Formats: sequence, structure tokens, C-alpha cells
Amino acid sequence: MSEPPNRPDPASTRGHVLQVLRQAEGPLTITDIADRLGMHPNTARFHLDKLVESGQVERAERDHRATGRPPQVFRARQGMDPTGPRHFRMLAEVLALSLAAEPEPSARAVEAGRAWGRRLGSQAENGSDPSTSEAAARLLGMLDELGFAPEQRDTDGRSQIGLRHCPFLELAATTPQVVCPVHLGLMQGALEAWRAPVTVDRLDPFVEPDLCLAHLTPDRSSTMISLGKSR
Repeated sequence: MSEPPNRPDPASTRGHVLQVLRQAEGPLTITDIADRLGMHPNTARFHLDKLVESGQVERAERDHRATGRPPQVFRARQGMDPTGPRHFRMLAEVLALSLAAEPEPSARAVEAGRAWGRRLGSQAENGSDPSTSEAAARLLGMLDELGFAPEQRDTDGRSQIGLRHCPFLELAATTPQVVCPVHLGLMQGALEAWRAPVTVDRLDPFVEPDLCLAHLTPDRSSTMISLGKSR
């Protein structure tokens, strides 16, 4: 039984198309690229469309001085390859380790988290001065979008938010003095941005293997502001 013929790797072929455009002195037509690579124009067009979609290639301005309908021309987009690999976890680890080496890393981590939370809270189109229940619902929604898998809880009459997933689990295991305070500050900052009547006074990490607990409490500073407005 004969083996099936080897098919060209689309990614490799696409790389050759991109290389031709990068080495060209100016924009090229589909026919130009097909001729240089010895492929059918339809094949060149297919790969060019994919490269345009990925942001690696762009359509260039046509020469409107020529008679008739000018052919499409393409050129490689300037800049780094937007389809290359990303290593955000490595960056997060570098930053976490750097912050852990600083004096009072937990306090600084809380402040960093607050800044992050205030930014996220201010971007949400929810308005300010929510009720306690509205603020808790907003916080649950934000944490859910960030991947914390939150759940509303109540223990002995105290409102809590359980976090069933940690988006930074590996870092929380190696640098808990940074990652967990960042999460605490994140929640505090968002509630501050909303001028909520509640805050998160503490975060107990891993009270169970799959559970961290954030404790909600009335925000005295918010209460004082509200009292001042009513006078």
C-alpha cells in the first residue's frame, strides 16, 4: 500500500510568503509572490489573507494613476510579530519575586492591588454609591470575569466571598506574601472606586484546599462621607 503524498505545511508556506514580503523593496502583488515561490496565485492569496488577519501583513496603497483596475498589493507590517509566543507568567513571576524582596512586601502588594482594583472599578459603567448588596454583586461579577470563580457566602451573619479558583495559583504557592495581598487590595480598590458602603477587611487564603475567603465589613470611611453629604 503506497503512502499518501506529503502535503506542504501551511504554516511553513505562510512563513515563506511573509519572508518574501519582508525582503522585497516595495509592495508586491499576488502574482509577484506566486511567481517568486512557484505556487498558484490562489494559494498565495489564501496565505496572504491569513497573514492580513493575523496582523503580520497589510494591504498597501494602489497606484491610481494606472489605467484599469489595479491589482492588490501587499507588504509586511512593520514591528514585532504579533503572533509570537507570550510569557506573561514569567513576567508575573519576575515582578512577584522582585516585590517579595522589598521591605514590607505585603503592604506594598496591597497598595498595588488597590491601584489595580480602582482602575478596574472606574472602568465599569455601574455608577457610584451602590447599596451593600449591589456592591457585593458587582464585586462578584468582577471577580468572576477575572477567573476567581467566586461565590456568595454567609457565616454567623457575616458576608463573605469564597474564591474557588486562583488565577495565579503557582505564584500564590511560591510568593503568598505578594499574591494574596494583591488580591485583597484588588477587591478593596474596586469597592473604593464605587464608593461602596462595604470593604474587604481581610482575605484568608486556602482555608480549604480549594477555597479562599474574603470577609466583607462596613466601610467606616464611606459611612462618614455619606453622613457628611447628608448634613
